[in-house]
Amino acid sequence: MTRITTLFSLIILATFMQGCALFSAAGLSTQGQPIKQVNQPLVSIDSKPRVDHSSWNTLLKKHVSWDGKVNYKGFITDRDTLQSYLDILKKNEPQQDWPVQELLAYYINLYNAHTVQLIVENYPVQSIKDINGAWTKGIVTIGSRNLSLGGIENGILRKMNEPRIHFAINCASISCPKLLNEAYTPNKINEQLTLVTQYFIGSEKNELSSNPPRISAIFKWYAKDFMVAGKQNVVGYINQYAYPSIEPGVEPDFLEYNWDLNQQH
Repeated sequence: MTRITTLFSLIILATFMQGCALFSAAGLSTQGQPIKQVNQPLVSIDSKPRVDHSSWNTLLKKHVSWDGKVNYKGFITDRDTLQSYLDILKKNEPQQDWPVQELLAYYINLYNAHTVQLIVENYPVQSIKDINGAWTKGIVTIGSRNLSLGGIENGILRKMNEPRIHFAINCASISCPKLLNEAYTPNKINEQLTLVTQYFIGSEKNELSSNPPRISAIFKWYAKDFMVAGKQNVVGYINQYAYPSIEPGVEPDFLEYNWDLNQQH
């Protein structure tokens, strides 16, 4: 009986440890990264960035169209430049004394650049969902720490009180918000976040004029992040950027999410 009890306890412990590891990778741990909340409204700052994002900006201008379609073959050709930029991010660890604008730009660029790198390393691929552990494996290195893409999104960015990040980070899929073809920088961060939010809400990825309106599944998955006057209000949040707006009291349907690769053809 004692041996059975001990074996059962070990199984429970192993299951618990495996679950903890998964939760940590998926974003329930910040891995010690500094996080600051945005005091709304966010204002861009006119100061010299602590991290040089210019090489990432050049790559985006070269290989991403205005509507966010990505030339992954071009990124493969420039994979050394991409790796050099990731090395810059790795060596320049974010610090607690960085302004929130700097942190936002760093983490968004970090997420997007590593997502492109993930596709490049597995290309050709039909969908990012075909890559094992795309969001849970510790593929993002900052200093001596390894984070997952899920960790950056859920453990860091979603805790910064800026829901527009959902339209800035790109998951390499057709239904995702577009990959902006310029790097995020602290001196433009507010304007850039407004731009991608307006573009996404007004794009074909939402059907606001249909009856009933049909909206992206992003608004279902992250509904609690979209607040108006301190209360969860998805429709109210959308209406701040939408034309035409959704009638108050109308419950929208959600569109099916297309996970096919957002590549140029």
